[in-house]
Formats: sequence, structure tokens, C-alpha cells
Amino acid sequence: MSLQMVLYVGIGGAVGAIARFLTMSAIGHYFHGSMPWGTFVVNIVGSFALGALLEIMALQWSPSPEMRGLLVIGVLGAFTTFSTFSMDVYYLFDRGAILHGALYVSASVLLCVVGFWAGISLLRGVLA
Repeated sequence: MSLQMVLYVGIGGAVGAIARFLTMSAIGHYFHGSMPWGTFVVNIVGSFALGALLEIMALQWSPSPEMRGLLVIGVLGAFTTFSTFSMDVYYLFDRGAILHGALYVSASVLLCVVGFWAGISLLRGVLA
């Protein structure tokens, strides 16, 4: 791992985080209610963007590892981690690992929600 790669990923991460904040803020301004529309839209847009970007890279464009890190890990990773999750699921299914893909989806959703809940519960118990 080179310092240059770390810097590219970091720059991309800053861009992606700012894009996520601006997108979610704009959507939140126009849509109100209990549904988290900003997160919903960011996850769908980010998943679409990662799929499209990977296909372009596979068929027409061969960027340097640093540019790939900037765009895939940095920008899209900070914009939405759901895009990476979607990519992992796609490749599991594409390789014919249907059972592993289904287990990965189910376990990821369940355990991430449980982990989130556990983190809140633990800190409420410690800080209360």
C-alpha cells in the first residue's frame, strides 16, 4: 500500500462524504416524514453508480489502481457503503453461489441492525 493510494482514497472519501451530505440534505428539504428518503435515494444511486462504473471499467476504461481506489473505495464508498454490499451480492449470485448470497444478504441486514441496536443499548447502559 502506497502513500499515493491512501491519499487518492482519502480525497475520494471526502468528495463522497460531501456528496452524500448534500444529496441527503436536498432530499430531506423536499421530502418530509418518517421514511428516510435521503438514505434510500443515496443507496440506490450509489449502487447504480458503482454498477455502471465497474461495467465501464470492465469494457472500455482501465484506470490506474489509484484512480480506481479514488472512485470505488473513496467516492462511492463514502457516498454509500450499500453500493459495495450490492456489488458483493451480485458477484456471489453471478458466480452461482446463490445460497451464500442469500445468507450474506440475510445475515448482513439482520446482524447490522442487531449490531446497531446493541451499540445503542450498550452505550445507553454505560452512559445512563
